[in-house]
Amino acid sequence: MNIPHETAFHNARVVLGHEVLHGHVVVRDGRIAEIGHGPLASPAAIDLQGDLLLPGLVEVHTDNLERHVMPRPKVYFPMQSAVQSHDAEIAAAGITTVLDAIGVGDPYGDGFRARDQSALLEVLDRLDAAGALRADHLIHVRCELPAENAQPLFAPFSRHPRLRLISLMDHTPGQRQWTDIEHARVYYTGKKGWSDARFDEEVRAAPERQAKHAVPNRVWFTAFARDHGVALATHDDTTLAHVDEAHALGASMSEFPTTMDAARHARHLGLCTVAGAPNVVRGGSHSGNVSAIDLAKAGVLDALSSDYVPSSLLQAAWKLQQDAGFSLPEAVKVVSRAPALACGLHDRGEIAIGLKADVVRVVEVGGLPTVREVYRAGRRIT
Repeated sequence: MNIPHETAFHNARVVLGHEVLHGHVVVRDGRIAEIGHGPLASPAAIDLQGDLLLPGLVEVHTDNLERHVMPRPKVYFPMQSAVQSHDAEIAAAGITTVLDAIGVGDPYGDGFRARDQSALLEVLDRLDAAGALRADHLIHVRCELPAENAQPLFAPFSRHPRLRLISLMDHTPGQRQWTDIEHARVYYTGKKGWSDARFDEEVRAAPERQAKHAVPNRVWFTAFARDHGVALATHDDTTLAHVDEAHALGASMSEFPTTMDAARHARHLGLCTVAGAPNVVRGGSHSGNVSAIDLAKAGVLDALSSDYVPSSLLQAAWKLQQDAGFSLPEAVKVVSRAPALACGLHDRGEIAIGLKADVVRVVEVGGLPTVREVYRAGRRIT
């Protein structure tokens, strides 16, 4: 006889879609079964002592795994060790669903994204089968359009059920994120260790490379996403024309729009606008692009991504309250339900009857959120 697994929380400030309720939540077989005011009589109920209970955060674009695979330039760690470290960090940040962002294609041929990264798939499946993953790991493949090797490096991911999102990127200096060439120079000479001469040579060669590969790759990846029911995003939209193109391609989200005009137009056309949580926490873009707080104040910010700092996702929700006038439910939606819906995950991202019981216990310390406990499908993972 199968006995349903049940977990109950009470004496909690439960953050729902439109309100904060002081009450209880009951989970059965991994789903939210009851939500109500007041305490529970059950002695087995977990007393949250007035702490907040949030839906598990949903991360659609994080480079954090790459940081663990290559912690220093040209230094590579075994994939399983990297995944386990990444998974622990993600869960500790309150993220219960993560789309691990894997960059495929390197126009310069000598970077991390020029390597075959398909070992990740076997590692995720192995750890998942052993019950050793804390978060639910899906895949977001970032396709560098000007790269000749983008399609071959994508091939192993194309057949895997974890594939949830494809984004179209073009980091050619002089456009989109790198409209300001000097910002690009600082990045490539600092992070990649290029000399100024190498940078200048790559800038000179970039237009020809882009003209040869970007259009056919864009057509191919867009068709793949459409034919296989995979969500599609564009990256660093800067102009109205970029957004019009994204809409025509069938993209569901515009990741990191670099200008207010692009973000406004994306919202007008029904694309989910995704900005960087580090941009919110730091008070501005590291690339000199539009401030995410300004997007929030203008009403054109739909979702956030932790990008390169997992803990920034939850912190940014608090900053949206402090600096942009969001209510707590509105701010939490930006880091949970909105990103989930944008990539077709309708079963999570909110504390609501019937949805997955991915929840996070949070306490405020010094005006900032601190994760105390994390549960996935009603079972504690941190």
